[in-house]
Amino acid sequence: MIALLNRLQDALDASRRLDFFGPLLLRLYLVPVFWMAGMQKLSDIEATAAWFGNPDWGLGLPFPELLAWAAALTEAGGAILLLFGLAVRWISIPLIVTMLVAIVTVHWPYGWQAIADPSAPFANERVLAAADKLERARSILREHGNYDWLTGSGKFVVLNNGIEFAATYLVMLVVLFFSGAGRWLSIDYWLARRFRPRREVI
Repeated sequence: MIALLNRLQDALDASRRLDFFGPLLLRLYLVPVFWMAGMQKLSDIEATAAWFGNPDWGLGLPFPELLAWAAALTEAGGAILLLFGLAVRWISIPLIVTMLVAIVTVHWPYGWQAIADPSAPFANERVLAAADKLERARSILREHGNYDWLTGSGKFVVLNNGIEFAATYLVMLVVLFFSGAGRWLSIDYWLARRFRPRREVI
């Protein structure tokens, strides 16, 4: 039995030759997330800055124009760097900051869940209250609308806007910060091989 376990462990250890897939998949997953977020902000930077700065219906942040540009360029530029695997550890730092700011200023008051699901373990009062509203909305749509057509592209849900997605992206960025861009399919790897040949490159 021990011999079999050792052989299985050896097989797992041999799979480390493919360990570049992990960072690569994280990078490629995050590229469209940050590209869309950054380009949406850049498409109307004045409105973005107004939302960043307004204390009544926005975030009430100081220096809203500066922060709006910083967030938009970090996200859009970060997406490009992640795509090519260039300066991945460096760009992870401002992207991590961006996610932390989003968690604290935008999503924190709503709890964990991004989508209101009363059956989930972290359902707060807001999420639990959404169950009755969702059922009422469904009954109205069944009675007065074409419910099959309305739900043909997906389930009818209530957006809770909790920290779930931002926290997930944050964890992925932290992993990239510590792992780097990965071997073979990143510019970082080839730059390290060229300019730091005596060091282990990952």
